[in-house]
Amino acid sequence: MSFQFELLKESKHTRARLGKITTSHGDIETPVFMPVGTQATVKTMTPKDLHEVGASIILSNTYHLYLRPGHELVAKAGGLHSFMHWDRPILTDSGGFQVFSLSGINKITDHGVEFRSHIDGSKHFIDPEKSMQIQMALGSDIAMAFDQCAPYPCSYEESKKAMMRTSDWAKRCLAEHDGDNQALFGIVQGGMFKDLRTQSASEICSMDFPGFAIGGLSVGEPKEMYFDLLDHTIDLLPRDKPRYVMGVGTPDYLLKGALMGVDMCDCVLPTRIARNGGAMTHKGYFSIKKAKFKEDFMPLDHDCDCYTCRNFSRAYLRHLVKAEEITGFHLLTIHNLHFLIKMMDGLRLAIQEEREQEYVNEFLKNYYGEES
Repeated sequence: MSFQFELLKESKHTRARLGKITTSHGDIETPVFMPVGTQATVKTMTPKDLHEVGASIILSNTYHLYLRPGHELVAKAGGLHSFMHWDRPILTDSGGFQVFSLSGINKITDHGVEFRSHIDGSKHFIDPEKSMQIQMALGSDIAMAFDQCAPYPCSYEESKKAMMRTSDWAKRCLAEHDGDNQALFGIVQGGMFKDLRTQSASEICSMDFPGFAIGGLSVGEPKEMYFDLLDHTIDLLPRDKPRYVMGVGTPDYLLKGALMGVDMCDCVLPTRIARNGGAMTHKGYFSIKKAKFKEDFMPLDHDCDCYTCRNFSRAYLRHLVKAEEITGFHLLTIHNLHFLIKMMDGLRLAIQEEREQEYVNEFLKNYYGEES
């Protein structure tokens, strides 16, 4: 297998770490933020744009690509990299989160999930074997095991059932998966219950996946509960393999998670808020739609050197967004992704220099008015 993970450094002061993931499409320095390209595109961005903001890996979605355009078509095109003209690593999720988020149109059994397409209402069925077949056809560098994410709130009994089903499905995924150039990550579940997460981590880690994800967090639970469960779970994972926390993308979750030992994160947040006029800056989040920016000819973020901030004013960006011009959403997306990717670049340098706690404190103080 072309996939490798090298643990380069562990901090003396926190649980933060530096690593390097090697794939057949390039290396990924960790900790890393991964932009989400749900339907084989990061919304409003071209591959050239992604290169320029420094993205080293992106995420695409098994469920959506299965429904449209179909994994068989992507395979005929030479795989996802060729289809979307992206030459760096790609991670595909398993479709398990869509099982959770689209719960109103599906039926879950121990065998798999029967659901109706959100596009045309047609009936479909995905089980662990099918998820592996789809992801192997897509040809991503990292595939995820098919899992069941328990909602929040959720009873102990429901959480345990989803956790046990996730373990059973993980075994079936391993049996089905045979992608020589594709690493398969296992996913730890267990809801909001520490004993279930301990059991899930023990079972999933015993299967010796090349990487592990912590699923079922950031699904509506309070922030304090999120970090308490992350703190509990992260140390249950092997230190010599990458650790991926799914679906988080705000500076506090990314930076504090990295201090706990998280290596990989993804989220649609920076692209989604851009399409609503939202900007992430070194002085915090704001909406460019506000009237006070109408005659503001300064850059979006004085401390940013992205294409948007080098060339366009807040007044111009506000005009584009208010006029619902696609260019405005594109420019804000460039900025937001650049902001998070450069934030993680700075964090890696701080870890190397053993000053990561100070970096996080200063960054969060400027962004939120708080310290870690």
